[in-house]
Amino acid sequence: MNIQPTPYDHPDAVALDDAVQAEYALRYGDEGDATPLDAGMFVPPQGLYLLAYDPEGNPVATGGWRTQDKNDEGYENGDAELKRMYVIPGARGLGLARRILAALESHARETGRTRMVLETGTAQPEAIALYTSSGYEPCAKFGLYRDHDNSRCFAKPLV
Repeated sequence: MNIQPTPYDHPDAVALDDAVQAEYALRYGDEGDATPLDAGMFVPPQGLYLLAYDPEGNPVATGGWRTQDKNDEGYENGDAELKRMYVIPGARGLGLARRILAALESHARETGRTRMVLETGTAQPEAIALYTSSGYEPCAKFGLYRDHDNSRCFAKPLV
């Protein structure tokens, strides 16, 4: 698999974002994640967006991080927020999410970020298992869904 930096607004990234939004809607019974995102949030060194391609050149997985600092949504100075981690159903179980996660953590660390944070939900037990097995621990809730009962927030020091 080829993992490469890709703009968040690239057509392949948009297609995978549409797929993850559809999965959120199925799992949570709503219209997906309403967190405002734009391509500029993922431009290094303020963030990074990665896509994984299979040997035939098809996009199969994605993930990104964006800079966050202390604000009224519960973020802290030095935070790197993980966004849009997704692997298409046919490519699950190949370790792609773990590889993308490690690459994003490394890049965020290199840019001086001190903590990786993420928000997921109770309808995504596979995501929770990935994050906890990768050293993430529950933390104070933050972000758009901080007041939702099914929201779960995790953090991992990057230093």
